[in-house]
Order: sequence, then C-alpha cells, then structure tokens
Amino acid sequence: MLQKILNHKIRSVFAFFIVLLLIMIRAYEDVLFYDPFLNFFKMDYHNLEIPEINKLKLFFGILYRYFLNSFLSLAIIYVLFKDIEGLKFAAFLYFIFFIVLIVVFFLILFLLDEPNKMVLFYIRRFLIQPILLLLFLPAFYYQKGFN
Repeated sequence: MLQKILNHKIRSVFAFFIVLLLIMIRAYEDVLFYDPFLNFFKMDYHNLEIPEINKLKLFFGILYRYFLNSFLSLAIIYVLFKDIEGLKFAAFLYFIFFIVLIVVFFLILFLLDEPNKMVLFYIRRFLIQPILLLLFLPAFYYQKGFN
C-alpha cells in the first residue's frame, strides 16, 4: 500500500515537471518559434490585415511547436497511465489532427481572398497549444484509470 502511494507521488512529480516544460514553451514562445500571429491575435485583429507571412517558416514553426507540445503531452500520458497501446493510439491521433488542422489552416489562410480570422484563430490555437491533452487525459482516466 505504501509503495503504491509512493509510486503515485513520483508519477505526479514527473507529470508536474512535464507540465512546467509545457508552461516554459508558452512563456518563451516569442523566442522559440516564428509566428507572426502571436502579436496579431493579441490586438484587435478583426479590423487588421493579415500580417506578412513567410509560409515555409510559419509551417516549420508550427510543426516544431506542435511536435514539442505533442511529445510532452504524450510523456504526461505515459507517466500517468503506463499504457503503451493507448500511447500509440494517442500519438496516431496527434498525427492525424496535425495533418487535418495544418491543411485546413493553410487552405483558409492562402486560398481565401478574405480569410475568416476567428476560424484561423481557433485552428491555430489547436495547433500551438496542448489542448488535445485536455481531451485525452479524461478519456484515458475513464478508459483505464490510475494503477
């Protein structure tokens, strides 16, 4: 019993450390990633023109950030649930979500004459923030629970 409680504390500390890494990514986003939308969406963007964008740098900046967030999110899932099959499934879902979201993001951004800025905002939010982790944690807990 004591060993089980200690294991949960150790797993919780590891998970907390990984969450701190996710917070560090958010805190240093201006330095780590190319994203002209960081400041754009902090302003009253409804009345502004879309900023000048280097398409390739934007793609790789979003890819890099999505990879870091996904890797750390998967690490949290593994630390908390120790389920390799579930981890593989979550990684597959992260991959599928990235493909769908990045394609839609760039289609809206570059193929529409007047892109819907709210749709861009929310798609970009799913790409740059670990929102999927907030969906996966309750699902894993419901499916498996803590051991």
